[in-house]
Amino acid sequence: FLRLLYARAGEAYSYLSGKKMVRYTEEQVIDLIIRDYEGRRIYLLAPVVRNRKGHYKELFETIRRKGYLYVCVDGEIREIAHGMKLDRYKNHSIEIVVDKLCVQQKDDKRLHASVATAMQQGEGQLMVYDAETETVRHYSKRLMCPETGLSYRDPAPHNFSFNSPQGACPRCKGLGYVSLIDMDKVIPDRNLSVYEGAIQPLGKYKNSMIFWQIDALLEKYDADVKTPVKDLPEEALNEILNGSMDRVRIKSQLDYYVTYEGLVKYIQMMQENETSASAQKWAEQFSKTVTCPECGGRRLNKEALHFRMADKNIAELSAMDIGELYDWMLHVEERLTDRQRKIAPEILKEIRSRLKFLMDVGLDYLSLNRSSVSLSGGESQRIRLATQIGSQLVNVLYILDEPSIGLHQRDNRRLINSLKALRDTGNTVVVVEHDEDILRAADWLIDVGPDAGRLGGEIVYEGSLDDVAKETSPKSHTVNYLNG
Repeated sequence: FLRLLYARAGEAYSYLSGKKMVRYTEEQVIDLIIRDYEGRRIYLLAPVVRNRKGHYKELFETIRRKGYLYVCVDGEIREIAHGMKLDRYKNHSIEIVVDKLCVQQKDDKRLHASVATAMQQGEGQLMVYDAETETVRHYSKRLMCPETGLSYRDPAPHNFSFNSPQGACPRCKGLGYVSLIDMDKVIPDRNLSVYEGAIQPLGKYKNSMIFWQIDALLEKYDADVKTPVKDLPEEALNEILNGSMDRVRIKSQLDYYVTYEGLVKYIQMMQENETSASAQKWAEQFSKTVTCPECGGRRLNKEALHFRMADKNIAELSAMDIGELYDWMLHVEERLTDRQRKIAPEILKEIRSRLKFLMDVGLDYLSLNRSSVSLSGGESQRIRLATQIGSQLVNVLYILDEPSIGLHQRDNRRLINSLKALRDTGNTVVVVEHDEDILRAADWLIDVGPDAGRLGGEIVYEGSLDDVAKETSPKSHTVNYLNG
């Protein structure tokens, strides 16, 4: 429900400019153009390529066949020539020039037709280029930053889940941490030279390609493999570890040039799932686990983290204690916009209800982003218990094994009330427990004994709490304990 809340009622902000994202209908776009550009000469542009590499020869030919004569390439208006193409190794942005016009109220029909065409060609986006000021504004039917033109997909609940490719941080894949090469493990002793084995993954010098490449790299810095690492320039060490932009010349009878991608990339390749278990184990000894630098451990991508409710993103809410989050949810409606107040009430009601169930079983100190492996057995059971209470199922048999584990004595009453609520909705609840409060709250007691392990296994007492006071069975330690 928290993901649904952000998908339906969250407000989007640009992660580039921090500005609030907007979306327009065609009518709104036309009204804005008339208001802002009346009497001025403009170009209506339809974006088709955004900052991607390629020569785009076929694209230009397709645009020309559609009847368009001009395109805007990297901010420059150009006439489409036959066979026109760009540098395939550089990033380019390309827009179709749909129309050039001086904005007038009387040309309303032409403006309507051109905006509709630009929106169609630009898949819901268009740009307006002001010929006088040489500035560009962006308009879109989708969520878009009016300053930079950055657009977001229409949000859906899976966009806010780190278990979904659409929501997960692309760097850590939704884990919140990444494995990085630890340079102190790769080069533990900088007094040694490469020849003497300073680079731990490579060991001592061998007559092999990687050592020839390193030797060739060091030549540029007036050094060789026998120079101590501490005396190498930082730039040389960086190239050894991270690779060189230039091709490396290997000297032999016939000199030849090779690409050197660096030691770090080689170790990272060994960590990939496709490699053998022994190769992965070898690579892991040179790695360390750190918080993901892109998402800061929040596990979601930039888009998801820039949707807000009352100035908080979903990761900030997930990091709150459940008790704190419940209080926030109680008072959030007064801080919402009119649009959000129309959408959010029913979703907020469901969230509050589920948070209340968690609080009723004594879990108000946990947070929603708490890792499941860090929970105690009692905490896991109480979470499942809260889930079942919320499901409102009937005629179900529930068996709980010591749900009071990890629960402070003062919170026992809340757990007991939750168990009774589950019973009162028409279910049977069997609890394996040693806690006195829970034993005294039970409708029926069954004591298996008389002792533990192989010394037990018999039913030594069965009955209600009222019957306990009448029982004087020497076999039942539980009865004797409850009778004082």
